[in-house]
Amino acid sequence: CAARRRFGAKLWLERGSKHILAQDEILAAAHGERPTALTISRELAGYQIADRIVIPSLHAQESFRRDAAAFRKLFRNAYGVDIRAFCPARAGAPCVPITFLYVGAWSVRKGCDVLAEAIRRAGVRLIHVGGIGDCPFPLADTNFLHCPSVPQSRLRNFYAEADAFVLASREDGFGMVLLQALAAGLPVTATDQTGGPDLAAKPGLSDRVFVAPAGDVETLAKMIKSLECRLLSAGRFTPLAPELRESLSWSAYGRRYSDELLRDVPQEKRECAPSTS
Repeated sequence: CAARRRFGAKLWLERGSKHILAQDEILAAAHGERPTALTISRELAGYQIADRIVIPSLHAQESFRRDAAAFRKLFRNAYGVDIRAFCPARAGAPCVPITFLYVGAWSVRKGCDVLAEAIRRAGVRLIHVGGIGDCPFPLADTNFLHCPSVPQSRLRNFYAEADAFVLASREDGFGMVLLQALAAGLPVTATDQTGGPDLAAKPGLSDRVFVAPAGDVETLAKMIKSLECRLLSAGRFTPLAPELRESLSWSAYGRRYSDELLRDVPQEKRECAPSTS
């Protein structure tokens, strides 16, 4: 606020998920770990003082409709990924049994109770990479393999060995792991609360991004089973075209952000700004 008073600066607030009250309602209904009262009060105060609120996905945008003043401030910009770190997976025959990968916390918020049941019903294999949170991991089931968190530089090895990726979150602003999987050439199954719908609507991705309603075990299991059948009959998916991979990059994210920043700066201030050439 001092910068606003002294320099006339605009305040942009980054909100990586739904409106905090919508997020709290979802986690309360699922008996997951909820944001604290202090977190909620700070978030709401931030919405009030910000000039713009940056959110990553359509479902996050829709959650702000409850707050008309905040909704008018929104700028939606999907995240990116370092595409150099996630090389296309090997082509050819898939694993038997088909192996799905999930990277992230094993928690209620991430829908891992739903994911575990869907994997059992579909009869496929799941590799989980990440920490164990407030949801028990089915260690006794041989179709589930848990690996503790690893450095980003090692994640590419897990993507390379998997056949497909799955994200069952009840609430997830925009799962960047979906971008990692796509950059690695994997098809993804995700819920409608993850950024999955944003990706499925992107030209060139509709045939490899499959979206299920959050919390719907039956639909998720059917999608996983259908993808298993597709992989067994036709083999692994081909890598994305270079231009489509680049559209998922941090560079593409930065260009969208830069364009919006310029639109938000009055023309006279642009003309007074020092040249960067």
